[in-house]
Amino acid sequence: MTTTPDITLIGGGIISLLTAREFIKAGATVAIIEKNQLGQESSWAGGGILLPLYPWRQADAITRLLLQSLKLYPDLASELSTETGIDPEWTPCGLLITKNPDLAAAINWCNENAIAYQPAEADFFSMLNTQPDQPLWLPDIAQARNPRLVKSLRQDLINKGATLIEHCAVTSVDLSQKRINAINTVAGKFAVNQLVIAAGAWTGQLFRQFFIADCAMPKIAPVKGQMLLFDTPPETLKFMVLDGDQYLIPRRDGKILAGSTVEQDDFNKTTTTAARDRLNSFALDLMPALKNAPLIEHWAGLRPGTEHGIPYIDKHPEFSNLYINAGHFRNGLAMGPASAQLMVDLVLARTPQIAPEPYRLNSAH
Repeated sequence: MTTTPDITLIGGGIISLLTAREFIKAGATVAIIEKNQLGQESSWAGGGILLPLYPWRQADAITRLLLQSLKLYPDLASELSTETGIDPEWTPCGLLITKNPDLAAAINWCNENAIAYQPAEADFFSMLNTQPDQPLWLPDIAQARNPRLVKSLRQDLINKGATLIEHCAVTSVDLSQKRINAINTVAGKFAVNQLVIAAGAWTGQLFRQFFIADCAMPKIAPVKGQMLLFDTPPETLKFMVLDGDQYLIPRRDGKILAGSTVEQDDFNKTTTTAARDRLNSFALDLMPALKNAPLIEHWAGLRPGTEHGIPYIDKHPEFSNLYINAGHFRNGLAMGPASAQLMVDLVLARTPQIAPEPYRLNSAH
């Protein structure tokens, strides 16, 4: 970086990429500094369902970001596909939720938030082996294919002139009078104007290392999730299925994801035989046709967990040019576009599209 960008972001996941794009659209110059490769952590590893699991059981703050993001996704996906030639595969294939013991709450949530729903008839279960309990069909719920979305965002940022610096871990920060003047990295020193921490599961660690303050430490910890991928012909499964606390997600090319685990294992991304066997058993039990499908991948990622799954999107109360956009737990893709919009609203003093109070550093997350 020969000149100091308006905005420097630490972290290269989906939240950082979306936030950087929103800043560029607002006319700012942007640099992203990532310790590994862009988008290769939980942004790459997740399933891509653009809805929290059982959203009526989640905090309203999650719903607010979700609904705004759902409005933004069709245009976002179309623009990325057109401008980069990389299709993020935003696909409104619908979601079947097989078991809804809290059906009244589910229907109330759908009605209040204008989410289309209908009872799921028997033909939805022709390929599935489960015991339905007041099943719901949400026909408009979409997915995005995480790796394709990350690739398209990366290319879009390059096209728009962003500076992307990978394999660049932060080693220290230069502070004076509660302002960050520069960050020191394994690749040298970078002066900063405004600094946004959007480092996913590593955000809490970064704050503890470099931004110790009397207040406002984000409580973000890594939560491991393991996934499987089966290879099947296209349209073997035509919609997403949530059964209990696990799910199947069909991609356009026929591959089917089965997920996922929720494990407290610090920063360990090692896959385990026990998780593979559990997910494989779930997938084959739920959809017996998968018994003839090759199991081709097994991986793990680290989600940025907070107590209630609510992200921090805020200006730091002590450091004058420090901001945070992190802690989205399982829903970085589902809440990402609106989170980016809110972050830029706060930094540029625009009128926010969403009330910012629930996402403040001093809120109960």
